Amino acid sequence: MNTRAIFIDMDGTLLTSSNEISQRNAEAIDRLINQGIKVFLATGRQYEITAPYHRALKLQTPMICLNGASIHDGRTGRAIQIKPVMLDEERFHQVTEESSYNVFVHTATGLYCNRMTTEIAEWTREGRVPPCYIGNLRNVDYQDVLKYSIRTGAPSSQLSNLFKEEAAVIDWSDGFELVAHGVSKWSAIITLLRAYEIDPSEVITVGDGPNDIQMLRNSGTGVAMANADSTVKNAADFVTGHHESDGLADFIERYLVNSFAV
Repeated sequence: MNTRAIFIDMDGTLLTSSNEISQRNAEAIDRLINQGIKVFLATGRQYEITAPYHRALKLQTPMICLNGASIHDGRTGRAIQIKPVMLDEERFHQVTEESSYNVFVHTATGLYCNRMTTEIAEWTREGRVPPCYIGNLRNVDYQDVLKYSIRTGAPSSQLSNLFKEEAAVIDWSDGFELVAHGVSKWSAIITLLRAYEIDPSEVITVGDGPNDIQMLRNSGTGVAMANADSTVKNAADFVTGHHESDGLADFIERYLVNSFAV
């Protein structure tokens, strides 16, 4: 493989279910860097809970966060690109309040949510940055929303379809996310490839979720994790091992480190 860059998803790909980077994954990534391959993180996470892992891997490349709605400088953390999404807020609140869904509003300045959850508690522990606000979202004036996350506890395509004219929808098994039209991890990757003068054919992408499908389909080589569902796997060129069993490192060791050294 003629590879100059690799873009790696975090949850379900780089990280274990306990939000850790295994030693084997870290060592495999370090070997790629030493070979001159640029390594990027491309995640649905906000910057605050991406940066600690970026530092742990000793990366200096930009970070793609919030499904491509923001790109952050790898050294300073400064947002070098943001793409806000615009919704009819009154309609949004009306729809999401009807069934008391968990709602997370990711903005350029921080997280707003309607209630504290174990997930947000974990984010706070990881990033050491608490939410800007917890409570009735009608009572706060947030600006520059980059992603809405609605946790319904089940597939909710009928509900998410209500927002398709206003936003790009990413459906998950436990709810859905909304970003601006045209925003995706792949669109952010294209921005970085232009800056680094790298052709898409020279890129590998690795992921496990519906927010990874575009980058898996469009990169030179797309790699899905064994823990991904069939839709994600069908979008990829390869399927590697499970994220709990160092599937990322397995692919790197099998196809990149060895082939690069030949």
